[in-house]
Amino acid sequence: MFIELENIHKHFGRVHANAGISLTVPEGRIMGLLGENGAGKTTLAKILSGYQTHDAGTIYLDGKQASFRSPAEAIRAGIGMLHQDPLDVPALSVLENFELGGLQSGLRKSRASAARLQELCKRFGFSLDADAAVSSLTIGERQQLEIVRLLDQGVQVLILDEPTTGISSPQKMLLFRTLHRLASEGISIIFVSHKLDEVEQLCSSVTVLRRGQVAGSLESPFSPADLVLLMFGKALDITERPDVPLGDSLVELRDGTIRTYRLTMDHLTLELRAGEVVGLAGLEGSGQQLLMRACAGIQPLAGGTLAIAGQDMTRKNYREFARLGVRFVPAARLEEGLISGMSIREHYALIDPNQGNVIAWGNAQTQAAEKISEYNIVGSPDSLVQALSGGNQQRLLLAMLPEKLALLILEHPTRGLDIGSSRWIWEHLLERRLQGTAILFTSTDLDELVKYSDRVIVFSGGMMSAPTPASQVTSESLGYMIGGNLR
Repeated sequence: MFIELENIHKHFGRVHANAGISLTVPEGRIMGLLGENGAGKTTLAKILSGYQTHDAGTIYLDGKQASFRSPAEAIRAGIGMLHQDPLDVPALSVLENFELGGLQSGLRKSRASAARLQELCKRFGFSLDADAAVSSLTIGERQQLEIVRLLDQGVQVLILDEPTTGISSPQKMLLFRTLHRLASEGISIIFVSHKLDEVEQLCSSVTVLRRGQVAGSLESPFSPADLVLLMFGKALDITERPDVPLGDSLVELRDGTIRTYRLTMDHLTLELRAGEVVGLAGLEGSGQQLLMRACAGIQPLAGGTLAIAGQDMTRKNYREFARLGVRFVPAARLEEGLISGMSIREHYALIDPNQGNVIAWGNAQTQAAEKISEYNIVGSPDSLVQALSGGNQQRLLLAMLPEKLALLILEHPTRGLDIGSSRWIWEHLLERRLQGTAILFTSTDLDELVKYSDRVIVFSGGMMSAPTPASQVTSESLGYMIGGNLR
């Protein structure tokens, strides 16, 4: 299938997300779609896959004009999209989710569906248990399910939005092998990403968007420096991480126990000092998220003690932790951090510490406008948070934090962000560190953990390694430890 986009426009209020984009998608090749956060990549991908309609412009499929009012129409035309957070039904089984793909032609017999699922998994080397609940799968396995579901529906163009975010290195290697095979079989791949090294490794061509327009296109080979120049119009300065003297002990976890229906963790010990940055590494579900939530007062301890700034907080809740200057920034920005359907201004009305019985809308408007300017958020006070790009949602979460904090806990602070936004986030975090804020964070980017941490802790299957100075580890050694060798 040969795709042409001609002069595509899309507005979200005053934000012109796509401002006259024209490009072609090569047949049977992997095309990278790059751009800083808010450049319009995901909006364009959603228009092409039927999740959003464009305001103006034309889509051509093999020379014929096309328009989609829903994802189902796009899939019937041969275009499917794999979202950064896969769109599945966690409560249903793998097979039941796979069968949902055939609803437009009526449900199939489970036996035939199971055979087809097994056939596709074997073809690509996926190991999916048909009877397992999707809620038990990793992000990488959920992506694999989405890929075979879309292929079963006959898609000829596969769009992937930040597909390597939150998956392990072996899962990424398997994904890349799968994409290369699909391209060799004539499937066109649009690879939306912010990871320049992956685009360089995987894609045969790349188109870069900047401020809703096409900044340029390149054919392989190209370098990360070439891509940065197209994305930002200039080279980016190297962010230095200054050493700072650490303060007194801030977090003291002694002989902690955490129990959930999936995992039990015993004998947990952690000490974190003011101004210190501690990075947590491990595959998804290995226990690092549970530890972070326990240190924020969200996940209760089943045993042991936890003190913050010398105060016993073992059985206290998040509100009481917040009074001591503890804040938690989740990876699920819309599900846990922000409220979908509400504007930026309404969020500032919610967090106003002086809010009385009557909402001070004027103050909320002023605060929102000031923070939008200070944090370079692409939007207005009336912008709905779900209409913001992932990078702008993350900037808003940081903008809503109090000026002074004792402990800041972050899940994947740069997840899905371009290189410029990632550097901006860390410049902001390191400024807080200079003010004495301790930072506890997790990331799937091992280079990020090594670069910004004072110490690194690795988790594997609920086991926790001893903290190691970041100067004594590399991304390769961390990967070895994540595999189970915690010594």
